[in-house]
Amino acid sequence: MKVIVCGAGQVGFNIAHYLAQENNDVTVIDQRPDLIRKMGDTLDVQCVLGHASHPAVLEQAGAADCDMLIAVTAVDEVNMVACQVAHSLFNVPTKVARVRSQSYLQPIWSNLFARDNLPIDVIISPEIEVARAITRRLQVPGAIDVIPLAGDKVRLIGVRCTADTPLVNTPLRQLTVLFPDLNIVVIGIVRNGKALVPSAEDQMLPGDEVMFVVDSQHTARAMTAFGHEEPEARRIVIFGGGNIGTFLAQQVEELPSGVSAKVIEMDPARAEVVAKALKNTVVLNGDVLDTHILEEASVATAETVVAVTNDDETNILAALLAKRMGCKRVMALVNKTDYAGLMSNLGIDVVISPRAITVSHILQYVRRGRIRAVHSLNEGFGELIEADALETSPLVGKPLKEVKLPNGVLLGAIVRDGKVISPRGTSVVLKGDRVILFSTADSVKKVEKMFSVRLEFF
Repeated sequence: MKVIVCGAGQVGFNIAHYLAQENNDVTVIDQRPDLIRKMGDTLDVQCVLGHASHPAVLEQAGAADCDMLIAVTAVDEVNMVACQVAHSLFNVPTKVARVRSQSYLQPIWSNLFARDNLPIDVIISPEIEVARAITRRLQVPGAIDVIPLAGDKVRLIGVRCTADTPLVNTPLRQLTVLFPDLNIVVIGIVRNGKALVPSAEDQMLPGDEVMFVVDSQHTARAMTAFGHEEPEARRIVIFGGGNIGTFLAQQVEELPSGVSAKVIEMDPARAEVVAKALKNTVVLNGDVLDTHILEEASVATAETVVAVTNDDETNILAALLAKRMGCKRVMALVNKTDYAGLMSNLGIDVVISPRAITVSHILQYVRRGRIRAVHSLNEGFGELIEADALETSPLVGKPLKEVKLPNGVLLGAIVRDGKVISPRGTSVVLKGDRVILFSTADSVKKVEKMFSVRLEFF
């Protein structure tokens, strides 16, 4: 696939990195020479220095025979115009744009991005996606990651094991014996910073981060099995009143009554804007690293603090400060991948990676076949894939124990007629089933083929 990525910032870099790893033909456009130089030195991609929405620059980047354009520059208008030019002059089939300003995304203007107006196939708003990801984690106390699948009938949940976790040192094959009615499949374990696909004989150890797929109706029971019975947070403090913090506070206001939030914002003018945008949320103007402001916000009695300022270091330090003051659970927004491995050792409960969330959103439009959704896990370790089973798929029509899945592929769940089936050796996938599976990066292309329609089918 030939892809043009407009913008060489953090999101653009990681999208290009991911696509280039899979042997796609990737060209990156940016007008900043230092970022283009870094991109060219680090990744196996072509680089074009110039303005991403200029027709001559897009032509130089190969828009004439491009399959997809992904516009993720820092300016919404450049992203939108790049998509318009790609459509009108070069007939690029798929156009993806990052749009951060909420004024473009109001439901009342929903036809703005129609094919006859601004022809953008996929709109990405990282701030909204990140806020939603945080809200999901708030609703499953103890989880470090929550991803809904198949219309939220199935969830991927990430938890961190401790010495007190009931399931540590238990072979995974015994899970079905211990919990026969619990639809749960462990699909990944991160141990000492390295991710591995577990076998039936593997055990979970203290310090492991475990990713499992579960029937959404069994979420509470699964969390109890992993030793998490914390009540849902009622008092939440948000550090940072930017787009993410504001949208997160709006989401919290829509949660059932009894849940309240406070926002701390450094910039007085921005604090006023945020206060006007929110109905029932207290907005404080001050520094999140000032203990007096944290005391005023009652951080010590909050169940959860979420640090989402635009500075990684501030988020980390403020979260640690809140933890020391007595907050039960802290989340920090961290863009830099170099910091990710340090977080659990420092005592930060949940790390939110905007880049990983944005890349996951784009991946489902890159994947071929009858693939409905894709989520990148643990910085490129693998992908959680939701797909429709076709009658031509090698998965269909025989017991799973007779199906030869590629190495590094695990079946997590089967959804049939709205019901979740936990896959066993005797389970049979039928045509039309929604299948949830995990694949390591090396086997993703093989999974795509499993869900592609062959010509002889017609």
